[in-house]
Amino acid sequence: MQNKTIVEGLKPYAVGEKLRTLRLKKSMGLVDLGKHTGLSAAMLSKLERGKLFPTLPTLLRIAMVFGVGLDHFFTDERKRHVVAIVRKAERLRFPDSPSGPVAYHFESLDFKATERKLNAFYADFEPVLADRLKMHQHPGVELIYLIRGKLELSIGSDLHTLESGDAIYFDSAVRHNYRGVGKQPCSGVIVTTG
Repeated sequence: MQNKTIVEGLKPYAVGEKLRTLRLKKSMGLVDLGKHTGLSAAMLSKLERGKLFPTLPTLLRIAMVFGVGLDHFFTDERKRHVVAIVRKAERLRFPDSPSGPVAYHFESLDFKATERKLNAFYADFEPVLADRLKMHQHPGVELIYLIRGKLELSIGSDLHTLESGDAIYFDSAVRHNYRGVGKQPCSGVIVTTG
């Protein structure tokens, strides 16, 4: 029987769940993990189900198999901000350029998230003259979903037009720019990686 104080103190860290998640990400069975760690499949099963808590040397053996540090198991998920809500009233609006013609204004949709693997923005595209636009590029890929209006994109030497409900995915390392066209307001969501 485990000490109730220890069980309650370790519960928020969900060590067993983290161990199981690491193992399943590698498509590894309990027996396979046992071969790599020298621990029995029965003991590993108890660790994953929270029926037993590992000692630090045991946890270190497991961590080494998955290439993570001990800190991986002791991060309180409640403090990691795995869920981040950005309310409309909290968003700040910025122009794409501090000087010169503004092609769009944007608001970050994910600024509260930690460990971001992508960046998401709401954008209002302005009807700037094409010859006044600057091309830009950045590592990764980009996805634009047009909510309303008509958008003209230059990607490399190609010109594309999106209408409300259309989406485009492209390599953002290629020089590109965008501008709203027509009299109707133009807005959409931009998602980038890299």
